[in-house]
Amino acid sequence: MPEAPEVETARRTMERVLLGHRIVEVEIPEDDIVLCGLPATLIEEALLGSTVTEVGRIGKYWWLGLDREPWLMGHLGMAGWIRELGAPTIRLREHGQAPMDDETGRPRFLKMLLGTEEGQRIAFTDGRRLGRLWLGDPAGDPRFRALGPDVYRALPSTKEIASMLAKRKAPIKALLLDQALFAGVGNWIADEALYHARISPKRLGADLTKAELERLRKALANVVEIAVAVGADSGRYPPDWLFHHRWGGGKGVELVQGRRIVREPVGGRTTAWVPEVQR
Repeated sequence: MPEAPEVETARRTMERVLLGHRIVEVEIPEDDIVLCGLPATLIEEALLGSTVTEVGRIGKYWWLGLDREPWLMGHLGMAGWIRELGAPTIRLREHGQAPMDDETGRPRFLKMLLGTEEGQRIAFTDGRRLGRLWLGDPAGDPRFRALGPDVYRALPSTKEIASMLAKRKAPIKALLLDQALFAGVGNWIADEALYHARISPKRLGADLTKAELERLRKALANVVEIAVAVGADSGRYPPDWLFHHRWGGGKGVELVQGRRIVREPVGGRTTAWVPEVQR
């Protein structure tokens, strides 16, 4: 979290507010971790007075294309969020119920604020400081170049997925989380897709049949498309989704549709699955 649907929702917010507009207000608080060691003034100078010509995303990474170089690139980390100030926004589970603004109306945990000539403003906030901002060119950035096809915009065909996994002797859960294979898939999307595809997360990628891969591709496409369509608002996800039941570890609910949920590490990540359904 955030995964492809959440990051796509943040991208669309930036596109709606910033695309084609000149940035006349920039605030970047100093933060060596979030800013990847860059001084805040360097990022402020790159953005102030520029016009946004492109708002892109691949996997969990996003970028702002400008009418001059360098461009701004970013990652939301585990709890980072981008919202338009003064407009409705969803809340991630990691945000809890605390107010998003302080008593003066200033965004809490502010990492970047941008304003346009028209007076619209967006804020990037991150209470856990796991998000990142840096300057450069996404076409040549090694973090972007290491990514595989985007799960929302360029999901491979069943035949292509079969070729990708043919010699992979790793659990399918781990393979789904590999950003070089499925850019944008994170823990909850992987669990959700495997649940609907009726595939155990422990199955080896190379052992999946063509029929199972077809079910998995369809499930991945459906989960991501639905989540993007509702703006990553988890309260609007279908009631039969595992998402509503998978959280909480040992303190979470034990059943989904009358079947037992197992929570255990698979591929190095906590995994929620339903053995009665997933084989």
